[in-house]
Amino acid sequence: MSATTAPPADAAPSRGRAIITACTMAATLMQALDSTIANVALPYMQGSLAATADQITWVLTSYIVASAIATAPVGWLATRLGRKRLFIIGLAGFTIASMLCGLATSLIEIVAFRLLQGLFGAVLVPLSQTTLLDIYPPEKRGSAMAMWGMGVMIGPILGPTLGGYLTDIYDWRWVFYVNLPFGVAAIAGLLIFLPETERQPLKFDWIGFGALSLGLGALQLMLDRGQQKDWFGSSEIVLETILAGLGFYWFVVHMLTAKKPFIPPRLFRDRNLMMAMVVMFAVGMILLASAALLAPYLQTLAGYPVFTAGLLMAPRGIGTMVAMMLAGRLSSRVDPRLLMLAGLLTVGGTMWQMTGWTPDVSERTLVISTIVQGFGLGLIFIPLQLVAFSTLANELRTDGTALWSLVRNVGAAIGISLTTLVREESIQVMHSQLAADVSPFNRLLQAGIGGGFWNPHTTPGLVALDATINQQASIIAYINDFKLMMVICLVVIPLLFLMRPPRRVVADPGHAAVMD
Repeated sequence: MSATTAPPADAAPSRGRAIITACTMAATLMQALDSTIANVALPYMQGSLAATADQITWVLTSYIVASAIATAPVGWLATRLGRKRLFIIGLAGFTIASMLCGLATSLIEIVAFRLLQGLFGAVLVPLSQTTLLDIYPPEKRGSAMAMWGMGVMIGPILGPTLGGYLTDIYDWRWVFYVNLPFGVAAIAGLLIFLPETERQPLKFDWIGFGALSLGLGALQLMLDRGQQKDWFGSSEIVLETILAGLGFYWFVVHMLTAKKPFIPPRLFRDRNLMMAMVVMFAVGMILLASAALLAPYLQTLAGYPVFTAGLLMAPRGIGTMVAMMLAGRLSSRVDPRLLMLAGLLTVGGTMWQMTGWTPDVSERTLVISTIVQGFGLGLIFIPLQLVAFSTLANELRTDGTALWSLVRNVGAAIGISLTTLVREESIQVMHSQLAADVSPFNRLLQAGIGGGFWNPHTTPGLVALDATINQQASIIAYINDFKLMMVICLVVIPLLFLMRPPRRVVADPGHAAVMD
């Protein structure tokens, strides 16, 4: 795929450039915000839509998977349709899908509308970045990218807090309705001020794209519905597993045999990129899965109001932002692998610390843990990208960045599904084990508190006893998830030492010397 023909940087006057910048930043914020804004509203959505705890996470995974799959053909679509036209179609579709999500009356409806939202939203971030690069002259592009990067980071930070506020003051549906005014304003600004790019007829590898989409979609369905359908005792899960295997097999065979495949096989020969993508997959799993776990933990177990839960989740994003700025400065002076090692150990350490949490954990401990965890994640992102692309040929970088985004988003979706699966399985197993001790021979239930509040011979006593067992089983289930994410952090650490450090350029007054 070739890039669209860009208008010259001075094509947009300063007033028009400011409005285009505001519109593209609104698009970036909307897309990034919607990856986390629904997290704290999930318990409310679950009750309203009559969904189970594992089913309601489809609201998150459907959006992420659709965004990941639809990112691939963005360059081709922009070339075929024109960047302005595609941008407006994406914004309009995203805004309409957001409104439909707010109007949804069933789980099937909201998952379908979230899929639409992810498909249309996939174009917003890459087109926003490309548009800003085009409308600013070279000497101002650094500042423009800094602004754009802040938008990408602020979105997930504000998401839980804004979602908690809107749910608390109005209703969970407003976490989707909030996109309407910003979407309409951004569409109007782009219609008036954004210049169109030249359209070119190019071919796209639809076979490879279709095979990969089939594999990813079937895999995600299998993970999301396996718990509900009793896994391989269900013909649906068996069929989805077969389709996932066929899709990935078809994709690999096509990639190795086609003249111009969807993803060039040369990418997989770069050791740094391959190792970094495995680490990015693991980090993607932890990044959104931990946030998706923390929201129901704070609300259902710790008993925090929805707005307070959103506020308590915000410090993690602040820690991430600080660490990313620090890592950006240190990466040229320190071996990036050491920064990533520090980040993974920090995140793993906070996960280990969280395995000791109970619903009575103090707000101070919560805030410190989330800030430190966010700081650890921030230490990983920039050094990981630097190492991943340091040895990749220039002509492969566009395809490499597309694959990079795909791996990150797929990791996030699978991480949410996997932690939800572990939590639900653990609750069932632990409930069974704890309930086995509830018998007439248990002395605690024969006297004392058992004779009153937990009296198994009365209906209120049985209800209270079952509620207590459920709570204890849930606490242990969350601990198992925190342990799982800690293990994921530690398992990928050896991969850091399989990467080659990037070459550093050290300049002196006379010449520039390259050092390994």
